[in-house]
Amino acid sequence: MLSEKLLLKLNDQVNFEFYSSYTYLSMAAYAESIDLSGFANFFRVQAQEELFHAMKLYDYIFQKNGVVKLSEIPKPFSDYTSITHLFEEGYKHEQLVTKKIYEITDIALEEKEHATMSLLKWFIDEQVEEENNFLTILKKVKRFEGNSTNIYMLDEELAKRIFTPPTTTA
Repeated sequence: MLSEKLLLKLNDQVNFEFYSSYTYLSMAAYAESIDLSGFANFFRVQAQEELFHAMKLYDYIFQKNGVVKLSEIPKPFSDYTSITHLFEEGYKHEQLVTKKIYEITDIALEEKEHATMSLLKWFIDEQVEEENNFLTILKKVKRFEGNSTNIYMLDEELAKRIFTPPTTTA
């Protein structure tokens, strides 16, 4: 059984993952508005990943006999100014997600809630990948600023990204 403190933080994270999905859809909309459909695809796939993360936590809460409490999803930021801006904000967002996962992990460790720690290890590993993906693309985008040919080549590369749900959580 989850403590009230841990259940509250897990519920907060479920809602934040939904917000993250909404945020990435906003980024996709910006990319689409400047005719970079490959970048838009990257963010649409990212939005799907965040929904997967939300549902993974959602299911876990019920497995531990808790109750999910959904809250209002805040309006995401939408006044982006460039592809660089998108990836700067995306990278910052992923760093915030990591911080929030660490906070939940600290509580689970403190409470010796081993099942939750096992679940959160998957999220911690996922966040290493998420931050790295954003930082790698951000570095490329910064290097390519002012070179539309390279931006369009990266756009074509990102158009190939697809969402494939993990088959294992280990």
